[in-house]
Amino acid sequence: NELDALGEALRGLVARTRGIICIGRSHGMFAEPTTLGLKFAGYYSEYLRVRERLEDGLRSACVGKLSGAVGTYAHLDPSVEMYVCSRLGIGIENVATQVVARDRHADFIYALATLGGLLERLGTEVRHLQRSEVGEVEESFGKGQKGSSAMPHKRNPIISERLCGLARMLRGYLIPSLENTVLWHERDISHSSAERFIFPDACGISLYALRKAVTMVSGLRVLREAVAGNIDSAGDRFYSQTIMLALIDAGLTREEAYKLVQDVAMRAMESGRGFLDMVKTDPPVGAYLSAEQINRRCALEYHLRNENNTLNRLGLIHDD
Repeated sequence: NELDALGEALRGLVARTRGIICIGRSHGMFAEPTTLGLKFAGYYSEYLRVRERLEDGLRSACVGKLSGAVGTYAHLDPSVEMYVCSRLGIGIENVATQVVARDRHADFIYALATLGGLLERLGTEVRHLQRSEVGEVEESFGKGQKGSSAMPHKRNPIISERLCGLARMLRGYLIPSLENTVLWHERDISHSSAERFIFPDACGISLYALRKAVTMVSGLRVLREAVAGNIDSAGDRFYSQTIMLALIDAGLTREEAYKLVQDVAMRAMESGRGFLDMVKTDPPVGAYLSAEQINRRCALEYHLRNENNTLNRLGLIHDD
């Protein structure tokens, strides 16, 4: 239920941010424009994969055995095992020893670790977008809430930071879960002491983290002025690939087009002039592209014309 609540919260966030153009970043640097809707749709897509892994992990781990001390059914007919497991609604271990094989449980803990990865990736994105010099989104901040015990002006991204820390715990449980798969002969109890901590802790952490994530996503504020301001501060150099591809379409090789565009982009960066203004007046580029062709391609709407296609693929919108 909590996992599905996160899915619904992410769907709502995508609906709220669809079409809001923002600057994309790679290596922490301005890249090309995207939309906040597309950005958050990626987390919804990951949620779907995590949900599938959890279902598979539960299916793998939820099996039983009543086949005796070393799995031979020496003192109990297999029909008893079939009856009991059927009544419990679980599967049967195909070849048991004294215990169910522990790789099954590792599957489940791995699924929880990937859930932690989703929550950490989402939390990291929010933390970066809430940084003072970015300021595009903000976690909800209630009346009377304190951001810092020492600096009253601060509004820290405490939920997303908490999610990042909890994800480390979930990943930490994966290693002992994998090590638990190796038992001596038909069994030892080296796995047992670890599992007494792993299963309750991992499940409890996952449940708590999901609830905090739903709160964060549902209350996330988008600061549209800052989003637009960052697009403006990025200038127009992010059209460099658009110009390069247009030059390739006009007959240049990729290497030739890349060199032409890079030369203009570097000069624009050093001089502080607009990249597109310099492209339109650059003779080598002008030999292949007119100002009209450049204007037609270098528009934000042209860049992001396929947003709905991606959202529709995830079932987040339905085109008429």
